[in-house]
Amino acid sequence: MTENKEAAVKIPFTKMHGCGNDYIYINGFCTAIPQARKSELARSLSDRHFGIGGDGLIFINPCQEADFEMEMYNADGSRSEMCGNGIRCVAKYAHDRGLTAQERFSVLSGGQIKYVELTVENGETKTVRVDMGKPCLTPDLIPVEAAGERVVDEPILVGQKEYRMTCVSMGNPHAVVFWKDVDGLDIEKIGPFFENHPRFPKRTNTEFVEVIDRSHVKMRVWERGTGETLACGTGSCATAVACALNGLTNRCIEVQVLGGRLDIDWEEKTDHVFMTGPAAFVFDGETDWT
Repeated sequence: MTENKEAAVKIPFTKMHGCGNDYIYINGFCTAIPQARKSELARSLSDRHFGIGGDGLIFINPCQEADFEMEMYNADGSRSEMCGNGIRCVAKYAHDRGLTAQERFSVLSGGQIKYVELTVENGETKTVRVDMGKPCLTPDLIPVEAAGERVVDEPILVGQKEYRMTCVSMGNPHAVVFWKDVDGLDIEKIGPFFENHPRFPKRTNTEFVEVIDRSHVKMRVWERGTGETLACGTGSCATAVACALNGLTNRCIEVQVLGGRLDIDWEEKTDHVFMTGPAAFVFDGETDWT
């Protein structure tokens, strides 16, 4: 008897990164993947040994509410609401690959619309400025279990050791912990304990931040569903907010991450956080999937 196997489907993809935070991008205008299998596809393609390799999978989709939709999956297949580095790459892809000629447009992600503004030179997007909206500091909405109206410099017991955290949502949850020497941090050891701590009902991203001066910080991040990444755009925004709330920096700062630098401005007048940074193509390809 001949075994009946499903024929492999060829899926075109593009690998991109923002400050080393790399994702696999699929053009949803051209390629249709069954919704029920997208999580499985994300796990398969994100695997750095047996797949393409990346921090996750992002679909660039048509959208009625905005110019484009960013549909994002972490490397473990879980859905994520927002990705700052990812949305800059979506913006670059949409413009540089001819999906739009506009240099300012809107992207829907996790039910929220963000506005992007591109700096273009000779037809190529160099940097993207994103209006990330207002930071959310309400515990129930972040979400984090807490008694007060805000979680600022609040103690948390992790692995029988007390840390102090400031919690912010930038469309996804963040716990910011200030640290004296982020280069010497054993993030692989402590990161999972923060991510899965019972005070975070939807898990959390955790930023470990070393303040250099009033306008410059270093940050390492443990991302929910992925692990340590070279950069986190929403985490950099949450870091800037946390630094200002704790009186440690100005509202406009440079965040140095492992993969580069992001410029974050928490505007006092509008209460909006603006993120500016690069986005880059790595390569295009096609993969078989059954």
